[in-house]
Amino acid sequence: MDTMDTPDLRYPVGVFRFPKSVSAEDLTRFIEQISDTPARLRAAIAGLADAQLDTPYRPGGWTVRQLAHHVPDSHINSYVRFRLALTEDDPVIKPYEESRWAELPDARTAPVEVSLALLENLHARWVPLLRSLSGADWKRSFRHPELGLVSLENNAALYAWHGRHHVAHITALRERMGW
Repeated sequence: MDTMDTPDLRYPVGVFRFPKSVSAEDLTRFIEQISDTPARLRAAIAGLADAQLDTPYRPGGWTVRQLAHHVPDSHINSYVRFRLALTEDDPVIKPYEESRWAELPDARTAPVEVSLALLENLHARWVPLLRSLSGADWKRSFRHPELGLVSLENNAALYAWHGRHHVAHITALRERMGW
């Protein structure tokens, strides 16, 4: 098998690219994908033993447990960015070192249920906010020090992908391992 036939385990749903334009239908799809993330993550992790949770999804990658904690960490940051962009004019946001967050003791050892519940409760606030936004709201933006100006519609596209991306890490591992 040549390398062109080898799947890239880092990007099971493909590499994210910001869309050139976003339609109302796209936003509806993004919101539904964001809304589905907590249930899809819970289903992907269901029934895994601690040894399986502590298995990296790929060589050199995070463990399933770290992924389970990373998703709400990341989505909390996105939720705050949405709120900042909706209440301030092009606020500069603070990025975070996600790889270092994933190495903190809680991300390496805490029960996944804590983060599954956190994600569910976070989305119980975030999704209704997303569904309430007007066309003008979606055009609001924040300034990311590395990415530049990011509109809320583009951030929704990113987080719709983000949930699918990490759930697919887990489901692909389960498939490869026969779990």
